[in-house]
Amino acid sequence: MRRTQCRESVSQRLDRVRQAAKHKKKERFTALLHHVDTDLLLYAYSWLKRSATAGVDGMTWADYEHNLEANLEDLHRRIHSNTYRAKPSRRQYIPKPDGRQRPLGIAALEDKIVQRALVEVLNAVYEQDFMGFSYGFRPKRGQHDALDALAVGITRTKVNWILDADISRFFDTVSHEWLIRFLEHRIGDPRVIRLISKWLKAGFMEDGVVTAAEEGTPQGAVISPLLANIYLHYVFDLWANQWRKRHALGHMILIRYADDIVVGFDNANDAKRFQTALHKRMEQFSLSLHPEKTRLLEFGRFAAVNRSQRGASKPETFNFLGFTHICGQNHQGGFQLKRKSRRDRMRAKLAEIKVELRRRMHHSIPEQGKWLRQVVGGFFAYHAVPTNSKSINAFRHHVVNLWRRTLRYRSQKDRTRWDRIARIADAWLPPPRVLHPWPGTRFAAKYPRWEPGA
Repeated sequence: MRRTQCRESVSQRLDRVRQAAKHKKKERFTALLHHVDTDLLLYAYSWLKRSATAGVDGMTWADYEHNLEANLEDLHRRIHSNTYRAKPSRRQYIPKPDGRQRPLGIAALEDKIVQRALVEVLNAVYEQDFMGFSYGFRPKRGQHDALDALAVGITRTKVNWILDADISRFFDTVSHEWLIRFLEHRIGDPRVIRLISKWLKAGFMEDGVVTAAEEGTPQGAVISPLLANIYLHYVFDLWANQWRKRHALGHMILIRYADDIVVGFDNANDAKRFQTALHKRMEQFSLSLHPEKTRLLEFGRFAAVNRSQRGASKPETFNFLGFTHICGQNHQGGFQLKRKSRRDRMRAKLAEIKVELRRRMHHSIPEQGKWLRQVVGGFFAYHAVPTNSKSINAFRHHVVNLWRRTLRYRSQKDRTRWDRIARIADAWLPPPRVLHPWPGTRFAAKYPRWEPGA
């Protein structure tokens, strides 16, 4: 984690902030911006991706490095003299799995540096406040931590119903007014609030036209994930935890990764009441649940048996963080939560590989093999979980077939057979094997005392 020599000293200087935030839960921090010094700016600069696309300023990571020390000194001076100005983000679109376009905001380089530095400071405060069931975009937490927690909750606790909730256009509809009010609960330094307001109001540039932002946080901005977590900490996390304590009649689990929410219930009555209350809660803070993606379904250890006794079909499935969750059976006939790679996501990935293979058609086999090894290895690194062997085997098989077809297209005389492409694939592609431990094993190792709320 120490990308620069100053990383350790930066972390040590923020320890006092962490301790104060931990022991003084209701106090506001009135002096935080002085922590954003040249050492922290240097760390933030080194954290940035070197090959990232430039924003509206046209400045790249390498360009900024030419006179790095003077540039950071000047940036530090402007921040603390209140002459720093946020630039609008450059609007760019990327395709979503459902065929729609997702807008991304590419910030200017200096905006990224300052945002990353401020994230480091604010994390020292808010990591002491965030709930254990919040996993998205937090230090030392990732998608598989959320998946593990969900799997443990479903398999080891009394969960019979699942509310799969999706907030509609969350990053586009965040209320600036509410966000600033939430920040002021803990941040009393007006300079920090002013900085964040500048980024929120900077807007975006598209086709040379700058559009001011009245609501939302730009997807792709360094600080947006933290702001989203702060917003949902007050809108959902604290409220849902209190609802669980005061109104739930049975057992209840909570898992949130950014704006993806999964809630498990012991009984259907709790689930229906919570869903109704959640709709009202979101409306109070300018948010809404997606009408099609938000579903309440019978799911858990006894769902299949209960539905069979009523003459109903098998339990429905739901998607979370790239996996389809299924009520399955183990070899002994008992309940087993099965997770498979989402079919639509896998098809989209294979379509990307097909296009890129055509572009690399006339590269040598070793060059193609090195690239495909990275792609397949990256897919396995995330998707090679227990119970997902069929999906990772199928993914590798389709990749090999696409490679075979690409090689055959190179020449009308090429007759690459399956036995030859199998030998080539075995030489370059990783074998399809499970890389992740069982969720309960990893969850127990990472949270040995079963962190409250995790």
